[in-house]
Amino acid sequence: MLPRRAVMGNEILMYLRSLKRLRGEVSLYDPIGVDREGNEIQLIDVLGSDPDVVPELVGRRLEEGRLREMLARLGPKERQVLELRYGIHGGPRKTQREIARMLGISRSYVSRIEKKAVTKLCKALLEEGPRGADSEASGR
Repeated sequence: MLPRRAVMGNEILMYLRSLKRLRGEVSLYDPIGVDREGNEIQLIDVLGSDPDVVPELVGRRLEEGRLREMLARLGPKERQVLELRYGIHGGPRKTQREIARMLGISRSYVSRIEKKAVTKLCKALLEEGPRGADSEASGR
């Protein structure tokens, strides 16, 4: 008798091959077989991801988009300091001293720029409120 994983893997392959022939859409909730107890197995059951991962990734992407919108409202120097300081856009985080050397300004000036930019972002976020509140209220 084949191990359970091999059987499940085989079921998945057979199911995906049949879908290729149909060239239709695949739902994570499509049934792909049954387990030993007779319970229906769905594709999402065997993909092996934590159920909270997808909503977490979506939320993070939305917040990253919101952050980019907010950063666009800042001046170029403020935006550059925050991007360097916090590693926005995937870069490594830099210290105020490193940023000061890169920009040819004092560390205390970097600190003032950073504080001013963060204050602006906080104020803008508070004024805007939670994302989606406006669209839910208006039915969009």
